[in-house]
Amino acid sequence: MSGPYENQKNKWKQNVEKTLQKFPERKEPFETSSGIPVHRLYEPEKPEDGYLEKLGFPGAYPYTRGIQPTMYRSRHWTMRQYAGFGSAKETNERFRYLLDQGQTGLSVAFDLPTQIGYDSDDPMAEGEVGKVGVAIDSLEDMEQLFAEIPLNKVSTSMTINAPASILLAMYIAVGEKQGVAKEKLTGTIQNDILKEYIARGTYIYPPESSMRIITDIFSYCQENLPKFNTISISGYHIREAGATAVQEVAFTLANGMAYVDAALAAGLEIDQFAPRLAFFFNAHNQFFEEAAKYRAARRMWAKIMKEKYNAQDPKSWKMRFHTQTGGSTLTAQQPDNNIVRVTVQALAAIMGGTQSLHTNSKDEALALPTEDSARIALRTQQILAHESGVTETVDPLAGSYFVESLTDEIEEKANEYIKRIDEFGGAVKAVEAGYMQREIHQTAYETQKDIEKGEDVIVGVNEFTIDEEVEPELLRVDEKLEKNQVEATERIRENRDADAVADSLKKLREAAVNNENLMPFIVEAVKVYATVGEIANVLREEFGEYTAM
Repeated sequence: MSGPYENQKNKWKQNVEKTLQKFPERKEPFETSSGIPVHRLYEPEKPEDGYLEKLGFPGAYPYTRGIQPTMYRSRHWTMRQYAGFGSAKETNERFRYLLDQGQTGLSVAFDLPTQIGYDSDDPMAEGEVGKVGVAIDSLEDMEQLFAEIPLNKVSTSMTINAPASILLAMYIAVGEKQGVAKEKLTGTIQNDILKEYIARGTYIYPPESSMRIITDIFSYCQENLPKFNTISISGYHIREAGATAVQEVAFTLANGMAYVDAALAAGLEIDQFAPRLAFFFNAHNQFFEEAAKYRAARRMWAKIMKEKYNAQDPKSWKMRFHTQTGGSTLTAQQPDNNIVRVTVQALAAIMGGTQSLHTNSKDEALALPTEDSARIALRTQQILAHESGVTETVDPLAGSYFVESLTDEIEEKANEYIKRIDEFGGAVKAVEAGYMQREIHQTAYETQKDIEKGEDVIVGVNEFTIDEEVEPELLRVDEKLEKNQVEATERIRENRDADAVADSLKKLREAAVNNENLMPFIVEAVKVYATVGEIANVLREEFGEYTAM
């Protein structure tokens, strides 16, 4: 007589067959260099009590072992390289180079003025135009950014938060100009404002107004962009600010619940928007802790969605996430060492079951990456995918006493944090009280003390140093860029239909006052070449600006 374990295994086998019809496995047979067969899945000979509750089968609740029944045997993760610098034209050239090198998705970095809703000719933007990402002022810039890149054939991730609605609207408009319908667009906007208040600082509006914009995006995309991920709930920047792996999981999931609560309060139904929620995690050097972190986070989110929010659609239970290797772990000293760090981190993300991965370039502690260093970072992913053998079985670390213990402990400790956040009344209230910020600051301080005392060894920094280092070749942003970008923006203003712009901004202001969904009005504004700053300023005037405590 078959029991629960065999029943679940049979369901997994059925899911495998369905998956293989759509995504056949990459080769047959899978085997080691010695000819030893590598099976799709490894499982205990005698499953212990709790196995199905804690681990289960890949592609099935609680998704500890991955969200797809065959994982990387059918498809590798999406290989993205975060790119953006100077002008849209220069960034477009880098995008097309990376796509030619085998990258499978785009990831856009925007400059600081764009991230906080200022045009390049605004006095607030002076000295920052194009420095840490691409400058986008109007739809013309967005058209140049994606020139000769068909948006129906590429998935685009955009790291943008406070003005996410504006950049998404521009992406929609570019798609339409290419003849690509909204419903065909795929990708992700980060759109995670809570972590900006916690860890990063590129916010514009107060929390309540920011949450309204986010739920407007959820609602609009549900109707118009069914394949687009409406938010990437980000632990990455929380970790970059100094958080531990446990804090990264806890604070990220607490923020995720706040977005779910806001969407429900706005009248959306859980199974309508939850399947398009995505996450974004960091990858640091503690290999086993990082791999366990992803497994624990996936299990926790599945439980939260099923038990707390009573989501019925299994797609709502699945945590889909992108991973980026740890920028804060890169060192300016002996930058070639960063290639090794990135490899370890990328491997942890793969062993943890990521759906998408960005590998940092070796020189990013010093400057924006050169073409050569970006290619090495991409090759790191490709070597792990095609030469290491780690992608040939699902969840190869499952069953390790160490990994399973770490997974359980991360879940337990993260839940303790979430309980404390709930006592504040949720993530928004905890942010307003400064709780998560204080926890991260304290952790960052303790970590730095340990490094300075030599208790934490950083190779090339506080141990194994060299006296003289050769200055590496670095990418330099042309100082003429800012002048050129300012002139281009002024030219757009001179040549566009000023009455159409004024009318679109007037309608946007009325929608903000009347609590209408803002997205249709923002889309119409960008189509007549209203700028990022002009649209953001309308909302600044209506919503106000947030000032940190």
